[in-house]
Amino acid sequence: MAWHGEPLVGFDLETTGTDPQEARIVTAAVVHVRAGEPADSRVWLADPGIRIPEQASAIHGISNERAAAEGRPAREVADEIAEELTGHWRNGVPVVAYNAAFDLTLLTAELRRHGLPSLSERLEGRPIGPVLDPYTIDRAVDRYRKGKRNLEAVCAEYGVALEAAHDATSDAVAAVRVARAVAERHPSVAALAPAELHDRQIQWYAQWAVDFQAFLRRKGDTEAVVDASWPMKTPAPAGA
Repeated sequence: MAWHGEPLVGFDLETTGTDPQEARIVTAAVVHVRAGEPADSRVWLADPGIRIPEQASAIHGISNERAAAEGRPAREVADEIAEELTGHWRNGVPVVAYNAAFDLTLLTAELRRHGLPSLSERLEGRPIGPVLDPYTIDRAVDRYRKGKRNLEAVCAEYGVALEAAHDATSDAVAAVRVARAVAERHPSVAALAPAELHDRQIQWYAQWAVDFQAFLRRKGDTEAVVDASWPMKTPAPAGA
């Protein structure tokens, strides 16, 4: 059976901001999905340790008051999420995350911030993954499609129901469903083993970064630099 017919794990974070090196985890979900339906899940609500900007609260619905009253320490949450993900990778289970480079970079920054073992250290040096990122895959296999590529737009493109956008559990399940839908529409994607698809995404993301950087420079931002790393961005310098 091709990977898209196997049980998969969806992962999503809702956060305090849009810079993965600086933003903090507010909510998180890791969801087992079988035949496109959620089977079981782990969810977290963190006290991020900083104020949640109003713009972020307006998106995911978590207020400072609720995070402070009900959220668990950010250090514990980051540690548990990392253990959950690396446990799946050790068992060879792909983790599906929409725009994985954001979520995994942010998680990595949180682990570093709290002096916790990195994902790689937990895997004892073996490569992280396989990671399946429908955002990166869709952008590569349908490169010239016009319109937005956020989760809501891509769900609409592939006929996937998104029950509650910016709810971590809902977004994690939708990411898996989109990955399955992309594979069903594009047999060349479905035919790849998860580890090979992971490696292809490294190449696809790097090519997109080169092209996007060139576009920005043509538009006048002559010093624009787009990080080509996937599934995690280059770590920020220590102390940054």
